Amino acid sequence: MIAVVTVLLAFPLGFLLRSHLNANVTYAIAYLWAFTYQGLALTREWVGGDTSAFPKNPDTVPISYGLVAAAIFAVGFGLVALGHRLGSKRHGRRLVAA
Repeated sequence: MIAVVTVLLAFPLGFLLRSHLNANVTYAIAYLWAFTYQGLALTREWVGGDTSAFPKNPDTVPISYGLVAAAIFAVGFGLVALGHRLGSKRHGRRLVAA
């Protein structure tokens, strides 16, 4: 879920929004909503007996899940920055042409 939100929203937000801060905040809000939803869905599955996302022992900390989620979050900010850089060049050409 968080990977889908990152792929679908990060680059377009950076490209379309003129403010880099607005693009980052909008991406972060969408990512955090998806992260919460995904966490709820995975917890429900874990309570039902599925141990593919989290370890069976509740005292074990799922570090790999946190690292992957943080990496996806960082990649999203990179895509926002790339989109903003390409979008700024595009917006700059429009201003020069006008």
